[in-house]
Formats: sequence, structure tokens, C-alpha cells
Amino acid sequence: MTKIQMKTPLAEIDGDEMTRVIWRWIKDELILPYVDLKTEYYDLELTNRDATSDKITLDAVEATGRLGVAVKCATITPTAAQVTEHKLKQQWKSPNAAIRGALDGTVFRAPIPLECVTPAVPRWKKPITIARHAYGDIYKNIEQRAGGVVIQTLHNTEKSIKAFAESCFKYAEDTCQPLWFSCKDTISPIYDGAFREIFAETAHDYPNVDYFYTLIDDAVSRVIRSEGGFIWALKNYDGDVMSDMLSSAFGSLSMMTSVLVSPDGKYEYEAAHGTVTRHYYRYLDGETPGTNPVATIFAWIGALRKRAELDELPELLDFTAGLEAATLDTLNGGIMTGDLAALASSKVRAVNTLEFLAAVKARI
Repeated sequence: MTKIQMKTPLAEIDGDEMTRVIWRWIKDELILPYVDLKTEYYDLELTNRDATSDKITLDAVEATGRLGVAVKCATITPTAAQVTEHKLKQQWKSPNAAIRGALDGTVFRAPIPLECVTPAVPRWKKPITIARHAYGDIYKNIEQRAGGVVIQTLHNTEKSIKAFAESCFKYAEDTCQPLWFSCKDTISPIYDGAFREIFAETAHDYPNVDYFYTLIDDAVSRVIRSEGGFIWALKNYDGDVMSDMLSSAFGSLSMMTSVLVSPDGKYEYEAAHGTVTRHYYRYLDGETPGTNPVATIFAWIGALRKRAELDELPELLDFTAGLEAATLDTLNGGIMTGDLAALASSKVRAVNTLEFLAAVKARI
């Protein structure tokens, strides 16, 4: 059959361990048979990052900004032990942090709801999207212990906070969702107060967005009592914690989409989870693990969909809708990996990763 054509390449950023294996399987089974895939490929496997002195990460960052749309596999940010294990030149920093910092973007994470998995909070009927500021806070802190005192110094920039607010309001407008923002400006009138003031100023430029501010402790209680269906914007650390809480409450971190959006309209799609090390060692021993590939499938769907929208490619847009429907039909039809099977409220069949991908392909 004639494959669907693309105009502009994606920045394709490959990664590590089990997610790297699944990355190849998804391309081979669900994308390449149907799409004449155009990408600029950047291999961020840990050994390749080390061999290039991490220049490959800088190249991937540049391509993301230049091409405007990227799709990224999960990568390793090495620990001190892994530096020794892999004989690395040094302890390389997070590729995600490099991309987020270069684009000054905001990470939007949302659960993928299923009919057969009831959220831990039964009132939640719609997904709750976490908008996480991807700059500053404890991730760029300075800390020390001195004379029985522990000291931590945080910083942020008004420029980055403005970019965060702008991205949140644009995303809320584009997705037709209300926007919440919460922090604790009552006890942090300067640092958190700057966030509240800048969000309030930005709200004037987006009269069509239903914007709501409240203190973060009040927001938590409101979120629990809500039905969902809104974007919750949070500072870096708060967003990191709350996105994992929401993913678990809705089902699984493997059922969480993640997209980095810059204020000037650059997009990077990835799975919200890590490289699944435990399953990778089982794979090396000859087993086909039941690793959940859904978040990675949705990363590819998101990137191809955005490329189709920007390049006005209706056939590619239709394909992404079909792939999404096939994936959800497979899950709602009771075929899923073990992590979801354990949570399902109806009778399901647990399968390994390749069996799941085959079931999705059969529905495309």
C-alpha cells in the first residue's frame, strides 16, 4: 500500500534500556508499515552520550528548536554508581533538563483514562493535566551543612516565570480547559508572590481562559473533590510530585502523556516514565517482558499529530487518530499488560509487550 507522506522531519531522540527496545518495536509494528517516516535521528543512549562527550544531547536540543517537534525516548541520568559501572568520563546531567532549559518550556502531563480502570478518587471523571514549570526551584539550588544548620538557596527568573505562564494560558486556550495555578504566596510573598503576580498579569491577555488561583493546600483539597477536566499549573518541585501522584491515582505512570511546550510553539513529546531497568535485564536474559508501551505509543501519536497539524497533512492526522483509537480499543477490549490488568475492574487478559503491540496493529 502507499505510505502516508510527511513534509518536515521530526527530531527523533532515542534513549536507553527497555524503553529503547520498545521504541524500535513501536516503529516497526505500528508506524513504519503505514507512514513514510521522516526524522532526524539522535541517539542519546548513555554510552553514546559518553562517547560524544554529550555533544549528541546538544545536537538533539538544537534539532528540537529548529524542527519545532520532537519525540523522545526515556533516557538515563546516571548515578555515581552508574558512572563506575559504565566507565563514564563523568556524571552526565539530565537530557530532559537540557531540553527543557533550552526551550524554556512547560511540561504538561495528563493521564490516559480507561473504561475498565476506576481512578483511586472515584469523583474524577475527566483527566487532570499537570503543568510543571521546568526551571529553577530545588533543581538548580545551592545547599550546604554548616555548624549544625542545613542551608538551601533557590532562585528563579521573571523571564522564565512569564514563559511558564504564557505556555499555560496558550495550552489552556488551545485545549479549551480551565487553568488553575497554586503556590504558597502567604508564606513566600516574594518568591511565590512573583508567580502569582505574573500569572494574574498574563490572565488579562487571555480573556477566554477560565483562570483560577488558590493556595496550594486549598488546591489539593479542591482537586480531590473535583471531577477533573482542568489544567493545574505548579512550580517545578510541586509539579514533579503531583504528576506522579495523579498518574498513580488514575492507574499507572505508564498511562501518562508528557509534552514539553515552549512559549514560541516548540513541542517535545515523551513518555512520563523512566527506562524500566528491571524489565530490560529480563529482556537480556531472553524474556519478552510485559512492559506497558502505551505512554511511548502516545508520545509518537502526539508528535506525528502536531507535525500533521503544522504541515497541514490530513492523512497523517487521520492516521494518528486511528492509532490512538486502536490502542484504546485494545485496552478497553481487555487486552493489556500486567500492570493494568492488576487494576482492572473487569475480566482482562494480561499479555507481554509484543502481544499487546500485535493486538493494536490488528485493529489499525
